[in-house]
Amino acid sequence: MPARRNRLKVPLLVLVASLLAGLAWWKFGDGKPATAAAATATVQRASIENTVSALGKIGPKTYVDVGAQLSGQLETLSVEVGDRVEQGALLAQIDPRIYESRVAGDRARVDSLTAQLAERNASMELARINHTRNQAMADRNLIARDLLDTSAAQLKQAQAQVASVRAQLKEAQSTLDGDAANLGYARIYAPMSGTVVSISALEGQTLNANQVTPTILRIADLDTMTVTAQVAEADIGRVQTDMPVYFTTLGQANRRWQGSVRQIQPTPDIVNEVVLFRVLVDVDNRDGVLLPDMTAQVFFVLAQARDVLTLPAAAVSNSSESKDKGFVQVPGPSGPTQRAVETGLRNRELVEIVSGLAEGDSVLLPASGPSTTAKASESPPRRGLLGGPH
Repeated sequence: MPARRNRLKVPLLVLVASLLAGLAWWKFGDGKPATAAAATATVQRASIENTVSALGKIGPKTYVDVGAQLSGQLETLSVEVGDRVEQGALLAQIDPRIYESRVAGDRARVDSLTAQLAERNASMELARINHTRNQAMADRNLIARDLLDTSAAQLKQAQAQVASVRAQLKEAQSTLDGDAANLGYARIYAPMSGTVVSISALEGQTLNANQVTPTILRIADLDTMTVTAQVAEADIGRVQTDMPVYFTTLGQANRRWQGSVRQIQPTPDIVNEVVLFRVLVDVDNRDGVLLPDMTAQVFFVLAQARDVLTLPAAAVSNSSESKDKGFVQVPGPSGPTQRAVETGLRNRELVEIVSGLAEGDSVLLPASGPSTTAKASESPPRRGLLGGPH
C-alpha cells in the first residue's frame, strides 16, 4: 500500500506545479502569446555592380629570353635573379679563345690577299705599259704583229688575275666580318632594360647552340604587368575589349588594382573538358607590389552604380509587368503594407532603388531572413575557378 500511494503522488505533484505556473503567467504576463519581431532592412546609400569573375595569373607584359648564339663554355655570368639591368649592360661571356683564333686567321688571309692584289695590280700596270708601247710601234710597222697580240693577251691575263684576287679578298673579308661578329656574340648584352626574373644556365656550363639556342636568363619589365584571366565560355560573350576590370591578390585581398581589357584571345584552353578563354588585362606596377605568377581574382565590370539607394535583394519582390519595377512590404501601425518601387541595377546581394523609398526607410524582409541592414561590401567575395556573373 505505501508503494501505491507513492505512485499516485508523482502525477499529482506534476499537475499542481503546472497549475501554479499557469496562474503565475496569467497574473504577471499579458495573457497573450508572444510573437517574434519582424526582420527589417533599411534603405541606405551604397555602390552596386554586376560583374563576371574569373581566376588569372599575373606576369610581365614585356619580357625577353636572352640566349647564346655561340657554342662554348659560359665563362662569366655577371647578374643574379632580381638584379635591375639597363639596355646594353654586360650580362655574360662565353669563352672567346676559339673565335679569337678564327678572327686572327681571317685577318692574316685578308692581309695576304691584299698583298697579292697589290702585286697583281703592278703586273697589270706593266702589261698595260708594254701593250701601249707595242701598239705605238706597230702603228709605225716597227714590230711584228704577233708581238702586239702577245702583249694584248698578257694585259687581259693580268686584268683577270687582278679580278680573281679581288674576289678572293672580298670572300676573305666577308669571312672575317662573320667571325668577328661571332666573337662579339661571346659577350652577351642586355637587349632591354628590366629585371632579371630567372636564370637558366650557370657559370662553367657548356652551351650548345648548334641545334637549339640555349636560354641563359630572362629579363622582364615589371613596371607594367599583364593579368591572364581564364573566363568560362558561358561568360565570355559579355566580356568586351576596353571593359573596366579590377582584381585582387591572395596576399592583399583588400586592395583593388584597376585596369581594362586589352585583348580576348580566340583560342581557348580546355581544362578537364571545361572551355576557358584567355583575357589579357594590363595594370601599372611601378610600386613593384605585383610579382610574376601571382594568382589574381579578376572581376569584369558589366555595369555599376555609385552612391545610390539600395536594399537587400531578398526585400524586393519582382513585378510581372516590368523588370524595372518591384514591391516591398513596409511596416506600419496597423500592419505591413505593400508599396511599389522602381528598381535599377541588381545583383545577388543588392537592388538599386530608383524611386518609391527614401534613405533611412525600413522594409520587411521575408520571414525566413534574418534582421539585416543593406551594406555594400568593400572587398569582393572569393569566387571559384569558373567564376560567373554577380
